[in-house]
Amino acid sequence: MATNTFIDSAKVMSKGQITIPKDIREILGVSNGDRVTFVVENGNVRLINSAVYAMQMLQAQMTGEAAKAELTSEDAVINLVKEVRAESEV
Repeated sequence: MATNTFIDSAKVMSKGQITIPKDIREILGVSNGDRVTFVVENGNVRLINSAVYAMQMLQAQMTGEAAKAELTSEDAVINLVKEVRAESEV
């Protein structure tokens, strides 16, 4: 078994509800009122902090966009920020 593997279990209640064990909540970084995302792939389910999942999806969608916009260096990004700021001051 991999060293980064953690296993716990929970009982499914009559309405399909479960209580996420405290150790799992801490690992996921979720607390009361937070949302989680279930990802089902090939019969396996991953439980992910929804905020983290949303960021991962955004990062995947944005892959390659900087190169398309010719933002291939830190200087190019800084120049773009300066241009946008200058336009917003007008």
